[in-house]
Formats: sequence, C-alpha cells, structure tokens
Amino acid sequence: MAIHRHDNHKSANAVMEWVDKRFPATKVWNEHLAEYMAAKNFNFWYFFGSLAILMLVLQLATGIFLTMHYKPDAQLAFASVEYIMRDVPFGWLVRYLHATGASMFFVVVYLHMFRGVIYGSHREPRELVWLIGCVIFVALMAEAFMGYLLPWGNMSYWGAQVILSLFDVIPYVGPALTEWIRGDFVISDATLNRFFAFHVILLPLILVALVFLHLVALHQVGSNNPDGIDIYDHVDEDGKPLDGIAFFPYMVIKDLIGVAGFLIIYLGIVFFWPDGGGVLLEKDNFAPANPLQTPPDIVPLWYFTPFYSILRASTTSLLFALEIITGLIVLWLWIRAKVSIKVKIGFTLLAIGVFFGLQFGSGKAWGVILMAAAIVCFFLLPWLDRSPVYSIRYRSLPFKIALVLFLVAFVTLGYLGMNAPTPGKTLLAQICTVVYFAFFALMPWFTSIGKTKPEPSRVVYEAH
Repeated sequence: MAIHRHDNHKSANAVMEWVDKRFPATKVWNEHLAEYMAAKNFNFWYFFGSLAILMLVLQLATGIFLTMHYKPDAQLAFASVEYIMRDVPFGWLVRYLHATGASMFFVVVYLHMFRGVIYGSHREPRELVWLIGCVIFVALMAEAFMGYLLPWGNMSYWGAQVILSLFDVIPYVGPALTEWIRGDFVISDATLNRFFAFHVILLPLILVALVFLHLVALHQVGSNNPDGIDIYDHVDEDGKPLDGIAFFPYMVIKDLIGVAGFLIIYLGIVFFWPDGGGVLLEKDNFAPANPLQTPPDIVPLWYFTPFYSILRASTTSLLFALEIITGLIVLWLWIRAKVSIKVKIGFTLLAIGVFFGLQFGSGKAWGVILMAAAIVCFFLLPWLDRSPVYSIRYRSLPFKIALVLFLVAFVTLGYLGMNAPTPGKTLLAQICTVVYFAFFALMPWFTSIGKTKPEPSRVVYEAH
C-alpha cells in the first residue's frame, strides 16, 4: 500500500513538472494563494472582497441557465420569463437567484468600497487597485442597467426610456449617441437585442478581465489591513512578515465562514422574500412593457437611487446654492485655511469653472453632469485624502464626523430616489447632495486637521 501511494505521488509530481514547463501553474498557486501573505488581523470587513467574487460567479452561472430559455425578442421576452418561472424545472429558483443576486452583488460591492474608505485601501501604494475597483463599479452599473431591460416588464421599459434620454443632453453628439444605443428611434426590439448582447457577452467579459486585473494589482502591492500599516515592515529571516499569515488555507477557511453566513441571508431572501417588498423586484415589472401605459412613479432599482436623487435634485435653486457655497469655500481657503497654495489655486479654478459653467445649460443637463460627477468623485479619493494615517482607528474626529454625514446623506438620497418627489423631499435631496459633494471637496482640509492617534508599529491582533 505504501509503495502504491509513493508511486501515485511520483506520478502526480511528474504531471505537475510537465505542466509547469508549459504553464506556470505551481508559480501562480504559490504567489496568489499558498504563499501569499495577508495580515493576521483581518476582520469581517474583509469578507466582502471574496463575497464579490462569489456573487460574480453566481451571476454568471445563473445567467447562463437563464439564456437557455430566454428569448431576446420584444414579442416573446416577457412570455419567456414567465415560461422560465412557471414551466422550466427550478426555473423560478434560477431566476430569483439571478434577480435577487444583482441586489446582493451591489450590497457586497458597496460594503467592500466602504471598507476601503475607512481603512485607507485607496491610499499609496494601492491607488491603482482602487481605480480598477472603481472601473469595476461603473461596469457593474452598466451590466445591471442592461440586464434590467431584459424581462421586458413595464417598469423595465420606462426606466430604460428615462435613463437613455439622459444621453440627449450631451452637446452635439447626444441625440445621435442615444439613437445608436437604442438601435432605433424608440426603445424597441433592436434595443432589446443590443442590451442582451451587451449584458450576456460584452460586459461579463469586461468584468471578468477587470476583476483579474484588480486581483493582480492587489497581490502586487499586498492587501491592506484594519490598522492601515505595512506588515512587511517587520519580517523574519526568510523575509516573511511577522504579522502575516498564508492566505491558503487560513484566510480561505475564514472566508468560507463569511460565505456561509452570507448564503444564509441571501438564500433566505430568495426563498422567503424574493421581491423585497417591491424594492428588489418592482410590482410594475410583473406586467409586460406597454408604451401607452406609463407607471405612476418611474424609479430605478435601489442601487441606482442615490445618484438618481442627485439628478432629480438639480434645480435652478440648487445650482445657485452651489455657486454660493463654492465661492465661500474658496474665500475661506484663502483667508483662514492652512492648506498649500496648490490646493487654493485648484479650488479657485474650480470655482471659476462652476460659476461660468452654471450659466449655460439646463437643469437636466447639469443634473446629468452632477450624477456623473458623483461617481467620478470616488476615482479622486487617493489624491483628496491627505490624512497622515490610513485607518479610521487612528483618524481624527473631523474625518469621522464627515464620514458619518456622508453616510447619512448617501442613504437618505437612496431612500428619496425610491419615492415620488415632493417639494419637501426635493429640498432634503438638495441638502444631501450638497453634503455628498462637500465630503469630497473638503476632504483635503478635514483629513489634514484634528488630532490623530499614533499608529502601532505592529498590527493589533487578538486571537478569537
């Protein structure tokens, strides 16, 4: 028996040697799993990176099964979804896994991004990791938008109508670009086919490629940790960090615990509350698309609503208020703030651009610009954050206050975007919009003031 096992071991080694001469399988395994060192003080916030990969795989897998029965045809699309739900064995389960999975994907991604902000994962040397992650976020939004039209429900139809009309405000090329995206003068069968191709082929390929680049960039510079310090500052005689631990099997097992907890919540929603009370699946989308029947309230799904609220809040009064606020910020920077001359000049040029820019264009045009700017702001975080420490554990009080205000504004915008506008709600959305942009605009200031705690030389870790 021992000889037999020895022969099997030799055979396996021979196979791996043959493979390694032609493909670096062992090298990749060691560099990215077996010998990749992660900080031993990872907490539950670090579950969300692996959960995002899990959701990507689940969405791809369930999407493949759905395409086997789905018909990308304006006359058949809605009926094919009903066929999947009623006649395909376990089709209802696959459809709900996919539809609910889209929302769970965004939950995971938002929490993953929030973890990056609170622990300084966007700071040097991980700027490229953060930027690739932001591109993934934009691609994921495009993927979700394309997929939202495919059921060909009434809310899908009119939601796409509203969103695509936003491209019309782009100077010179807007109408032509909108027509090209639709593939027709109105949303029609051509639009459905294009969105199906983008959703099923183009954007998944882009997402997978971006996730690969994200992981390669991450493993090049190493993972961050809750203390925001470099674990390679203290290494043993073999060059391994004293506060590090091999990703496989230790962190993999820890991630599996997070996966188990997440699946309990995810599958609980799928089996017992798949529509989320009309939040995950709108009631108007259970009726087929009807160009002659507009839903009472056309709103996007919840993960788009913070940005949709910013779009709706862009009225003349808000634009005038932005001019005043920007001017006051610049005046204060020159008189009282202790920031570099570059920052003062930069904000002055920004204020001049805002003043002259707001004199032109409609409220809708500036609403689209502000909505796009709300996403672009995340790309600028590595250069806006001037704090001498990375982790929120050691950050100053002004940063913590600003972060709480930003979170309240973001959640409030999301809630308001799911409801019909009223004068009071519009005013609240405008206030939250100002708070949202102030968080990024004032970040160079509030991250450089206040008293920070001294960072430890080694990671703070308590076994549990």
